[in-house]
Amino acid sequence: MSQERVAVEVAAVWPDDVEAEEGVVVDWFVREGRAVEEGETLCTIQVEKVSVDVPAPAAGDLAEVVVGEEEEFARGDTLAWIETS
Repeated sequence: MSQERVAVEVAAVWPDDVEAEEGVVVDWFVREGRAVEEGETLCTIQVEKVSVDVPAPAAGDLAEVVVGEEEEFARGDTLAWIETS
């Protein structure tokens, strides 16, 4: 079986009523190497004063966290990678 890397992005959960294009990762609930289920909350981000949970886009292993806790990111950035099998 081949593995595929799936990007963890925030476009689908970005609040509609905010104008900001940057956010901050508040907390990671899953560490690298851990298995995750599709839809499981991976982290919480904050955009302006709104906190948003970011779900896993696919089941697999959290292979790499790109943006750490308390780090800023832009709306289109990849926060992490999940390896599916």
